[in-house]
Amino acid sequence: MSFDSPRTSFDTPIDRRGTHCVKWDAMEKIYGVPADDGISMWVADMDFAAAPVIQRAVQDMVDHGVYGYFGDDSKYRAAIQWWMRERHGWDLDPAHIFTTHGLVNGTAMCVDAFTAPGDGVVLFTPVYHAFAKVIKAAGRRVVECEMTQENGRYAMDFDAYDAQMDGSERMVILCSPHNPGGTVWTRAELQAVADFAKRHDLVLVSDEIHHDLVMPGQTHTPMALIDGVADRLVMMTATTKTFNIAGSHSGNVIIADAELRGKFEARMNALGMSPNSFGLFMATAAYSPEGAAWVDDLVTYLDGNRQVFDAGIDAIPGLKSMPLQATYLAWVDFADTGMDRAEFTRRVEQDACIAANHGPTFGQGGGSFLRFNIATPRARVEEAVARLADAFKDLQ
Repeated sequence: MSFDSPRTSFDTPIDRRGTHCVKWDAMEKIYGVPADDGISMWVADMDFAAAPVIQRAVQDMVDHGVYGYFGDDSKYRAAIQWWMRERHGWDLDPAHIFTTHGLVNGTAMCVDAFTAPGDGVVLFTPVYHAFAKVIKAAGRRVVECEMTQENGRYAMDFDAYDAQMDGSERMVILCSPHNPGGTVWTRAELQAVADFAKRHDLVLVSDEIHHDLVMPGQTHTPMALIDGVADRLVMMTATTKTFNIAGSHSGNVIIADAELRGKFEARMNALGMSPNSFGLFMATAAYSPEGAAWVDDLVTYLDGNRQVFDAGIDAIPGLKSMPLQATYLAWVDFADTGMDRAEFTRRVEQDACIAANHGPTFGQGGGSFLRFNIATPRARVEEAVARLADAFKDLQ
């Protein structure tokens, strides 16, 4: 591949099998989907090469040949500041940025820094499964506030959630945009979350890792722009999902409030945490005008994949794909097939030979769903849709 062009051909197939890729190399072991002709649509990374601007940055490191400790991160912090201002209208202070080993690690660090064993941590479910995993592993209690569906998207019922609180909750985690539903929250919805956090004196952690992957016609609003939340807000962002560099294990926890920032810094120092140089070089390169042009092309391509996938799914009686406003993760409901979860999952995995995430892992409200990753060459999306149509042909 040439690194001279600023763009990537998203239609170019890349064989990831045998490359220590969890998405493809663990598919058969976990889902029983054969490695030779199965389609992997579970782990949330993309089957696309990283942006050429990132490839060049890594090549420069290779050419230099010395991989020592990273110093003077001012350009890295300035790149983050530039990106958030130019792409999201959020003017942040670079001194408020912490770099963690990805945002699952960032979430775990927040749980560690701002809660104690036995405390409740609120999740709006169904939601990204790693949140509950790290909360439980830390000896905290997951408080599931199940969402409703209104006009094909998720909505939150704060009257019901207020009634659930017992005073032992210390934190709430919001996924914005939402994974797995792909919902882009409105300003009014974000304000309602902020007000809920204030009413119950909760630290509000807003995981916005998908904020760059928003479909045309949709607008993401950073929680940092919502009124009355700065004293309790922790923002989490990353280059990793946007630019398909999750293996760099880098993410940003951004905290404006001095007291919260001090607590978080103390835990970082106590655990001896510092970022790896590859992640910092890659992020600095990504957050640039060339990186922005690549993301614009990517979102246009993902929108095309979304249209192909949704049209195919919605043509199968009993299947319904939640309208995807953001992310590249399609959330498909099989409830109207009349099948139990074991049967529709068997058809997807054994008949269609597709590996997709199981809905129950996302918490309450996920039981009748599977999550499909459509960030792959379009021909593969078309093949997946054809296989699913065949697997459920008796319904047509």
